[in-house]
Amino acid sequence: MFDVTLLLFDGVFVEKILRIQPNVKKLFLLLRAADTKSATQRLNNEVHVKITASTYSTADHRKGAVQSSEREIRCKSKFLISEKVTPVAGGISCEDLGVKDSTLREEMWREVDIVLNLAATTNLDERYEVPLAINALGPKHVLSFAKKCAKLKTFLHINNGLFSAYVSGERAGVILENSFNMGESLNGTSGLDIDAEIKLADQKLNELRAEGATEAEITSAMKDLGIKTIYGWKNTYVFTKSMGEMLVGQLKENVPLVILRPSIITSTYKEPFPGWVEGIRTIDSLAVGYGKGKLTCFAGDPNSIIDLIPADMVVNAIIVAMVTNANQPSEIIYHVGSSVRNPESFSSIQDIGQRYFTEKPWINKDGTPVKVGKGLQVVNSAFCQYFQGTYIEMNRKIKFVMRLVDLYKSYLFFKGVFDDMNTEKLQMAARESCAESDLFYFDPKCIVWEDYSLNIHLPGIVKYVFK
Repeated sequence: MFDVTLLLFDGVFVEKILRIQPNVKKLFLLLRAADTKSATQRLNNEVHVKITASTYSTADHRKGAVQSSEREIRCKSKFLISEKVTPVAGGISCEDLGVKDSTLREEMWREVDIVLNLAATTNLDERYEVPLAINALGPKHVLSFAKKCAKLKTFLHINNGLFSAYVSGERAGVILENSFNMGESLNGTSGLDIDAEIKLADQKLNELRAEGATEAEITSAMKDLGIKTIYGWKNTYVFTKSMGEMLVGQLKENVPLVILRPSIITSTYKEPFPGWVEGIRTIDSLAVGYGKGKLTCFAGDPNSIIDLIPADMVVNAIIVAMVTNANQPSEIIYHVGSSVRNPESFSSIQDIGQRYFTEKPWINKDGTPVKVGKGLQVVNSAFCQYFQGTYIEMNRKIKFVMRLVDLYKSYLFFKGVFDDMNTEKLQMAARESCAESDLFYFDPKCIVWEDYSLNIHLPGIVKYVFK
């Protein structure tokens, strides 16, 4: 399939490649770390731990093999990682990805043939300078590094993490797989200048520090700065992600460029086993709050389509796109989601959550089951705006809830669906060219949302996310 790949940390992707492509030469895995020792420790703690007994025992079980002991399985995963994965200390917010070892850097430029950017900060309410450095400038730095790779076949920029397809903003109707022009805005305002935004954030940060502001005050002020300057996007995450797309689109030159936009990524559908979740993701924070009895109401349109896609389907789409577009000197965008082919409504998700946590309540530390209410209250956006404007000063709790509403309402009142014609063509290419196309499934039509939610996703959230 391919020889050498540079990718930016994603456990599901690493596991899949190591399992199905044993002939891959090497994976250079860029990890945020100060030095090689720290990067190796992070590799062992975050990647190796995730490729555990559950992964390989499940895989062996599917093949009908006798399951190995946990010790044997851990040794197997450790061997694969030590043989195939090279941890690289650095970060995408730096030139040359912060790789200080010149020998390693030259080796990567000499040997890498596919560059895969999966890095992002996904906090919807982050300090403005953070997503500017990672989501906006990060892709530019990765592209610059890719251009120095002598064997480069493909550069894949994945708007990873959450709500990535929603870089399109709050558009209604069918949203096409189109790219952004440099300086384009969603609200028609002219003058979007990425360099100016970076200077603005730096200037504000320096002013706050010169004034002796506390870290809490700086954090609050920098969050507010981002919200005020997003040109029609609804949070700094999608705003800075859009900047990143603009930069790689403008600067790619003759580099084969693939931009893949997943929608709301959820737990795995099948692989490496059903329900695997890497930390708390996106809309799952609502499920956690509701299941623990801490969130009894939330604003949303019951008829809104919530575009969900399991993580393993996203990984499969990445792999097929990687192979299909190798050495194609053009740009192509893929929406990977479900809103066109297998839509799911907010009201349905609400009903399923209520049913699950009623039948299988979360057990508190004191051993008592948590009783959940009727579900997340769904109200229209007009009420939400009225409530926010009239009662926002009542108390801190309401302020906190309404900030969440402000962050998430773009998605819970969303009126658009994501065209996936390019992705459909990718599925057709996979079916035509792959003898084992079932290894690379990513058609959401196969998902029965009620069964997936009740028997895979929510149990996975409880097992891997609830604390």
